[in-house]
Amino acid sequence: MGPQSTPDLSTEVSPLSLSTVAVVGLGTMGTGIAEVLTRAGREVIGIDTDEAAARNAVATLEGATAHAVRRERITEQERQDILARFRTFTDLQAAADADLVIEVVPEDYELKRQVFAELDAVVRPDTILATGTNALSVTRLAADSQRPERVLGVHFFNPAPAMKLVEVVSSVLTAPTAVAAVTELARDLGKDPIAVGDRPGFVADGLLFGYLNQAAAMYESKYATREDIDAAMRLGCGLPMGPLALLDLIGVDTARTVLEAMYAESNDRLHAPAPILGQLAEAGLTGRKAGRGFYTYDAPGSATVVPDAKSPAAADGTAAGRTVTGVGVAGSGTMASGIAEVFAKAGYKVVLAARSLEKAELAKARIAKSLGRSVDKGRLTAEARDAALAAITPAGSLDAFADVDLAVEAVAEDLTVKQELFKTLDKVCKPGAVLATTTSSLPVVACARATSRPQDVIGMHFFNPAPAMKLVEIVRTVLTADDVHATVRAVCAKVRKHPVDCGDRAGFIVNALLFPYLNNAIKMVEEHYATLDDIDAAMKLGGGYPMGPFELLDVVGLDVSLAIEKVLHAEFRDPGLAPSPLLEHLVAAGCLGRKTGRGFREYARR
Repeated sequence: MGPQSTPDLSTEVSPLSLSTVAVVGLGTMGTGIAEVLTRAGREVIGIDTDEAAARNAVATLEGATAHAVRRERITEQERQDILARFRTFTDLQAAADADLVIEVVPEDYELKRQVFAELDAVVRPDTILATGTNALSVTRLAADSQRPERVLGVHFFNPAPAMKLVEVVSSVLTAPTAVAAVTELARDLGKDPIAVGDRPGFVADGLLFGYLNQAAAMYESKYATREDIDAAMRLGCGLPMGPLALLDLIGVDTARTVLEAMYAESNDRLHAPAPILGQLAEAGLTGRKAGRGFYTYDAPGSATVVPDAKSPAAADGTAAGRTVTGVGVAGSGTMASGIAEVFAKAGYKVVLAARSLEKAELAKARIAKSLGRSVDKGRLTAEARDAALAAITPAGSLDAFADVDLAVEAVAEDLTVKQELFKTLDKVCKPGAVLATTTSSLPVVACARATSRPQDVIGMHFFNPAPAMKLVEIVRTVLTADDVHATVRAVCAKVRKHPVDCGDRAGFIVNALLFPYLNNAIKMVEEHYATLDDIDAAMKLGGGYPMGPFELLDVVGLDVSLAIEKVLHAEFRDPGLAPSPLLEHLVAAGCLGRKTGRGFREYARR
């Protein structure tokens, strides 16, 4: 046993030689991989000890190819050729003629080790053995194999026919020629392969599962409902699914296994599985496949969520809100302008107050341009634009807020500045007016305590750009009155925003889940585990993220990101939340992202 047999691979393996591939394990992932391979012209040997699984794999391929014929993506003859290239067996001996074997049996080390041991006795010396694990050690599997130089990881994403990312995982024992051959095969399959080293979760799942774990812990702490957590991440970050719905899709038990492996290596508390994952898994509530996990489904395997005891009750109208017809918006930046535009388009009378009348008028001019673009794109009529602009009154002082029913501040993210502003609002706003802060990271209660009426103060965290982003995080303090909360939810409905409720703690929902994920991506680069480009590609192709973490960091601003990470670390005191030194160094060097022309990447100056 050992790398002394490397010459077999270095002299004989080429991408073109991987014409016959055995897939061991014909569950959802194995069947999907088999479909990808057969469509790309490979002879595929499907192996599963369960004859029913083999039959299901054939039926799935027949159904998928028939659908492709109906969509005119392939001809009937091409379909028949694809089906002819897929043969199924129940014995590993069938892999004897394979050039590559991909195992995708359940995530159990002893089971995988046994499969590899049996394959060692069956396959040719030059056959590459690939594991589809995303949680177990590729290096350990290789070391237990007779020919460790031919063992690597090839991690497809579900559903394999649709997802473009493939992580090709090498251990310190893997022959470079084997990695090159599998990488070229992945490209020939129409996939985007990235090369990564052996650590639990690799790139995509390594970042994804930490985020999912934190979302589970947030739900377990009763900080927010499952519906609000999922809506916040979909609407606030543009993700295709919320984290708890995604955990149900992946399988709660699978997620727990991956996190256990990650924690064993990192000892990072962010990877220590949230207790609720263990509780659900041990109760058999493993997600969609069981018909119940974080949500309840109408049948095992179904994607249709049905109401259960934890579903939000229909509004009963017991909490009556206050009447709001006039809104004051304090600030002159992008966020203030966007919020003022949102309220004006919804029919509210808006007072837009800045430090000077000139700044307020410039902000209104910015709104006019934004509304004009909406008219040009057919999203708004000229009459609606004119009505919205007519509803906005610029002012050079907060004294103009004397008659507003709701005052929303969107000034600099500085607690002293906000507290001074709230002292002024307390003096100028009429009794009963709701006072709201748009802070994304500061304690709302600290703003409330600057007034003589903390019961009237609440957080309304809009997302940038406010006219386009549908989410508003509504942040109640321990002092916020019920009717103030009801008022703000009603206002959100009128301005066509989706409100989510959360308590007054650092990061609220979105930033508390987003920024540790971004910080962990930076740590991957610091550790030279993966490149910026590979990490961004992995999260877009493997996780469905609209932007990779480094693209997003440069857009948000590295200084803003660092400030939020410092707030999260200070509040939760978790060592895993400590800002990455690389982020701190870039901010100290003035590399703040797109706004300065350089952040993690360089940008052309306009």
